[in-house]
Amino acid sequence: MTSPTPAASSPSADAFFQLEPATTTPALLGESPFWHPLEQCLYYVDIPGKALCRLDNGAGTPTVWPLNDEPGCVVPLQGGGLLIPQRNGLWRFDPATGAYEQLLAPPYDASKRRFNDGKADAKGRLWVGTIDDARQPVSALYCLRDRAFTPMRDGITTSNGLGWSPDGRTMYWSDTKAHEIYQLPFDAESGEIGERRVFARFEPRGADQPLETYGGRPDGAAVDVEGNYWVAMMEGQQLLQLAPSGEVLRRVPLPVRCATMPTFGGADMRTLFVTTAREKRSEAELAAQPWAGCVLKMRVPVAGLPVQFATW
Repeated sequence: MTSPTPAASSPSADAFFQLEPATTTPALLGESPFWHPLEQCLYYVDIPGKALCRLDNGAGTPTVWPLNDEPGCVVPLQGGGLLIPQRNGLWRFDPATGAYEQLLAPPYDASKRRFNDGKADAKGRLWVGTIDDARQPVSALYCLRDRAFTPMRDGITTSNGLGWSPDGRTMYWSDTKAHEIYQLPFDAESGEIGERRVFARFEPRGADQPLETYGGRPDGAAVDVEGNYWVAMMEGQQLLQLAPSGEVLRRVPLPVRCATMPTFGGADMRTLFVTTAREKRSEAELAAQPWAGCVLKMRVPVAGLPVQFATW
């Protein structure tokens, strides 16, 4: 394992990776955090709680807006407002006015699957995948083109882990259930993607394996300015920093079993926020891990890439 060396003018290494709660108001399943650079706040969703949440200045008690179905993710929209892919389709929401309207119906049978992880690329195209309720490999990755969802890849169970390299030439994508993360060649101008290859693979949990010895499965992710991929390991109680080669550069232990997704934020983009989950966890685990479901934060020695705004 290698550790980044801070520059002489940087805070000491002891100042980094010190975890604390950004909020002690838990979600059932917090997901899809992003730092809004214009509003200087953190947005995220609570999927089973059917809610959109905002932490002003990245801390405190969240503002919570109820939604009419399960949100898979939330993405900032050019010109203002947010895009929220929900089980029942694509919605636009304006936090300033409360305006909430459906833009598109879902491109799938909503009784069997829903939208999951999604982000916009540098050209403003929304990419969003699905998750199958029965956890079968029938989910897909879609790209929003000409105000319609175009299927780009399929054959996975839980679409997750979207991100792009700093030069925009590589897309990251994962299948959480398969314990695999992929790299795909990406054409930033056209939005076309090449064939996927395995970037990182993790050992599934054995039938009788204790959770304490399980490394987890890859959930949501973020990319830093050096091209490293930071991924939350669901049930593994850790966050991994992977080099573009797939080498594990750092393991960050977490005080909760189920981290769901990291994102970079703050004025210098060197605060790492991590959403977590408490849904369906045992009473004993929740008693031992009181921050489960809360957003955690820590300072890190490298800045992250800023969020991209989607177009409509």
